[in-house]
Amino acid sequence: MYQSKLKSAILALSVSTMAISMIVLPDESFKASIQGLNMWWEVVFPSLFPFFVISELLIGFGVVRFLGVLLEPLMRPLFRVPGVGGFTWAMGLASGNPAGAKFTARLRQEKQITQIEAERLVAFTSSSSPLFIFGAVAVGFFHNPSLGIIFAAAHYVGNIAVGLVMRFHGTNEEVRRPKRKHKFLLKEALRVLHATRIKNNKPIGKLLGDAVMSAIQTLLMIGGFIILFSVFNKLLRYMHITSFLALLTEGLLHLAHFSEKLSIPLISGLFEMTLGIQMISEARESPLLQQVIAASFMLGFGGFSIQAQVASILAQTDIRFRPFFIARMLHGFLSAAIVWLIWNPVYIRFFAEKDALQTVFGSPVAGAGHGLYARAAAWLEANGPLVTISCLIIYIILYYKSCRTNWR
Repeated sequence: MYQSKLKSAILALSVSTMAISMIVLPDESFKASIQGLNMWWEVVFPSLFPFFVISELLIGFGVVRFLGVLLEPLMRPLFRVPGVGGFTWAMGLASGNPAGAKFTARLRQEKQITQIEAERLVAFTSSSSPLFIFGAVAVGFFHNPSLGIIFAAAHYVGNIAVGLVMRFHGTNEEVRRPKRKHKFLLKEALRVLHATRIKNNKPIGKLLGDAVMSAIQTLLMIGGFIILFSVFNKLLRYMHITSFLALLTEGLLHLAHFSEKLSIPLISGLFEMTLGIQMISEARESPLLQQVIAASFMLGFGGFSIQAQVASILAQTDIRFRPFFIARMLHGFLSAAIVWLIWNPVYIRFFAEKDALQTVFGSPVAGAGHGLYARAAAWLEANGPLVTISCLIIYIILYYKSCRTNWR
């Protein structure tokens, strides 16, 4: 009872402090809101929207269950999740956070996976997209496309390791399913696909409309969290709370023989990953290896902004948030450790000399701007707002038609 009252008091005090801070610092709050809004409508919305719509259609037409039957022999022994987890893993990897949580929650709502299986699945399907790692982090922040290989290897290998560890989660709570034997997997998969399509008796137009509305509603929620945490992070810096927390972090960094200049970027990154990684890349006084290790930890941990988005999505189901949070901590430390292990045998051996020559004789990103991920990032920055506005107009039209139907 005492803990509950204390929690209520802390939450009320925190919200009141932030409200007063926004009143006292209106200019900084407004600028932070604009920064978060730009990130959402330029990059997040146009990059995630197609994946959310396509996933809804694939679930509705039975393709996900079709793939689930085929991938069962791989996903079940490795991660102790059904084969449909392979679809979530692939889509989450391609589209980035928080898509893995969105697809996992959708499968749970469809009762295609159990609660324990969903908690295992969401733990290792939450990852940054290759577009963000190569385009934004390696090229945009560090101006070194070779680092994209290091970041991606550490991030995705770390995610697989998290999945292998989380396979033991909930062993005592889980009711073991009897093993099913299929004489011919493809035949069984086709049967399941047809049965799912027949069961979901919606016309294609209705299914497409629902998919668009569901995707946009989720993305509006994500946008709200991005703007909120942008303001929250900026106010913490102006109130010197970030600096105070950084003093505590400096001791830990000193024990690990890391540069103390990384303390403020790390604290900022705990709240908003993108801002933290950008600040880490600008800490030129720190050795490059330490910068990459710190940024890899941030990529794995994700930041409280992304975790709040995931918590909001999981709250629509019975999937617990605590296993996901533990997995994010584990992923952060594993990614950092993998960077430390592969730095000398991979980066120093194959890339360091080439990057040094590029820095001396030309731009360190010479030729990198014409890469696939750099071009994709540039396209999103130029055309992202137009895509977002167009989709929002479509959403308003669909929502209006839905309301008219309900009024009749």
